[in-house]
Amino acid sequence: QEQLVESGGGLVQPGGSLTLSCAASGFALDYSSIGWFRQAPGKKREGLALINNVGGSIFYTDSARGRFTISRAKNMFYLQMNSLKPEDTAVYYCTKDPSILGGYWISFGSWGQGTQVSVSS
Repeated sequence: QEQLVESGGGLVQPGGSLTLSCAASGFALDYSSIGWFRQAPGKKREGLALINNVGGSIFYTDSARGRFTISRAKNMFYLQMNSLKPEDTAVYYCTKDPSILGGYWISFGSWGQGTQVSVSS
């Protein structure tokens, strides 16, 4: 059974940092990709970062590039977030096998339950 479990969310002050974790299990990690998405209240879910475990390629959206870093250690996937802003407040999800279609990020794979990140002073 495929399973993704996020953790590490919380309340952080603007300018602060946070590292989210995603524990993946139940599928062949080395032949899949993992992505991080987020959804803010009243907004659509948006892609942030993707790591392709087959070749190691990494992709970021403009929202994440320069401030967020995706990485992997065995079955754990991380999203290091720096210089956080109030607009980064959202529920953050990891997902299996996301796709980038014409610049649009989408995933029909398994999703975790999400972890809340709140950026506020």
